[in-house]
Amino acid sequence: MGYKILTIFIVVAFIFSGCSASIKNLDNQGQNIICFGDSITKGQDAIPNNSYPEILEKMIKKKITNAGVSGDTTASALKRLESAVLNKNPRLVIVELGGNDFLRKIPKKTTLKNLEIIILKIQKTGSAVAICDISSGFIFSSYRKNFKILAKKTGSIFIPSLLEGVLDNPALKYDHIHPNASGYNLIAQRIYKEITKYFNFDK
Repeated sequence: MGYKILTIFIVVAFIFSGCSASIKNLDNQGQNIICFGDSITKGQDAIPNNSYPEILEKMIKKKITNAGVSGDTTASALKRLESAVLNKNPRLVIVELGGNDFLRKIPKKTTLKNLEIIILKIQKTGSAVAICDISSGFIFSSYRKNFKILAKKTGSIFIPSLLEGVLDNPALKYDHIHPNASGYNLIAQRIYKEITKYFNFDK
């Protein structure tokens, strides 16, 4: 009987440990929070002070660097990674990329490989990484599972369904793809919810 109980305990412990992937570099000495991405991060067409990094900055009461560039693919983002992120003494980098890869029909395998390289290079500085799942319903749906797997594989914070209910809601968009102030506010809330599970920004 004792052996069976011990076996059950070991199995349960294994299952629960597997469900909680270790996030790397949470206790790091970096100083800066950086949002690294494309036009969604930059705040394309957002009215002043209403990009999601600016809204998030107000929520956590910490300075955030907006390193978003419109039209960025994972390949072009990788080329500017050193100057935009690695040299900035990052504490946490929020990565939002992949949409332009999809629109330009770049193979998903290439996108995921570039993202993994970006994440690993950031983590090498000692910084934590949060990766955003850009899927929304059927839009970018083929990326959803892969982004989650990548986050677990690299020990990154996973931010699910960043654009869920935004890309298909005209009331939350400025144009056919970019959020308006309300849309960016919802995005900031979703990121805030996930990163504050791991970071206490009052410290």
